[in-house]
Amino acid sequence: MSQGGFSVRKEAWSGGDTRLAKRVARPMVRFLAQETASGVLLLIATAVALIWANSPWSDTYRQFWDTEVNFAIGNWMPFVHTEHGLSLKLWVNDALMVLFFFVVGLEIKSELAVGDLSNPRDAALPAVAAVGGMVVPAGLYVAINLGGPGVDGWGIPMATDIAFAVGVLALLGPRIPQRLKLFLLALAIADDVGAIIVIAIFYTAERNFTWMALAVGGLILVVLMRRARMWFTPIYALVGFLIWYATFRSGVHATIAGVALGLLAPARPLLGKRLFESVEDVFSGDSATVTATKDANWQIRETVPITSRLLTLLSPWTSFIIIPIFALANAGVTLTGDAVSDALSSRVTLGLIAGLVVGKPLGVWLFTMAAVRFTSAELPPGLTGTHVLGAGAVAGIGFTVALFIGGLAFDDLAIIEQATIGILIASLAAGLVGFFVLRRLPVPKAAPDFEETKA
Repeated sequence: MSQGGFSVRKEAWSGGDTRLAKRVARPMVRFLAQETASGVLLLIATAVALIWANSPWSDTYRQFWDTEVNFAIGNWMPFVHTEHGLSLKLWVNDALMVLFFFVVGLEIKSELAVGDLSNPRDAALPAVAAVGGMVVPAGLYVAINLGGPGVDGWGIPMATDIAFAVGVLALLGPRIPQRLKLFLLALAIADDVGAIIVIAIFYTAERNFTWMALAVGGLILVVLMRRARMWFTPIYALVGFLIWYATFRSGVHATIAGVALGLLAPARPLLGKRLFESVEDVFSGDSATVTATKDANWQIRETVPITSRLLTLLSPWTSFIIIPIFALANAGVTLTGDAVSDALSSRVTLGLIAGLVVGKPLGVWLFTMAAVRFTSAELPPGLTGTHVLGAGAVAGIGFTVALFIGGLAFDDLAIIEQATIGILIASLAAGLVGFFVLRRLPVPKAAPDFEETKA
């Protein structure tokens, strides 16, 4: 059966005729299939965090996320190198977010190998735009905070939240050319690369070179296993866990382990386009033995890249569970009149607003147009400077990675709260600016970009 272009198998419970299936299951399945769904859930989680942190039960918000949790292996050694364990909030930021950055690494690897960034000529312009979208916001922030206690937060306004950015474009529907979506996605991926480099180099604790060497050794082991054509997933999961632990103990932020492992995942299928002649025969006649069926299933599976399989498996977990939990743990700040007034008079907050709302679109536009003017680079057909400016404004929605870097940049709780308020205000303002800039553009004439494929 088909519901508004979304197919639901009759055999599945959600495809049944019960009232619960019709009114709850199928609408939920259709919602989760939309590209804006993760952004909506992220927004809900942020609202819940803010309401909880400003309710009469605000103390329970901080008590809950400050709850210390530790694990040990018998009496041998603590799971983490702390006397009293880590808080729940740090478990979210240092452990759960590793999976998010692993998915980011997979996306980067896929795009570099077979996606929009695989052609250097096509990738050059979004990469240049991303550099502008990082350098100019960081420069504005430093100019405002130079000499102050918040200057270390210069990496915060460099971030772009892909979920919210894509969500804003989705709200504009056919007014947005497909090429602009691809440009923004490529820009955001290049931005992720920059953010990862910044986190790895500038936002780390004291380095322990012994543990760092063990983490690097683990990554080398992964490379060797790949070359030996070992495809037993549990082995990679165990080695990946050990790499994460060694990275955590090394002082380099543990999420870098997730990115590195994602970048090492094969982006091309093991069998390529090789034809497996016996597969069709396996499912006909008497030849469909258990062994033959398993072998055929393996051959079919290995025609799909590991990066694609992992993205299909993990993206729903990161988009619909991990990122909302991260927002719930990190977005809860006090929004009393005094707190907001203090934040708005803080150079940290003002620097973030200036960086994300002004610096981001200005940097993206300046660097893009300079590349078009002084090099052989060309804007994609159908795009104008206004499209680039609007995309740059939307890229100013920093949110997830901005909150993450904010937690790494500062130790002072008051400055962290000022930064969080600045990120919330700036992300909202950037989204609105981008929306209204792009909304004023004329709807493109019918073109292949906008021809919908009918089911």
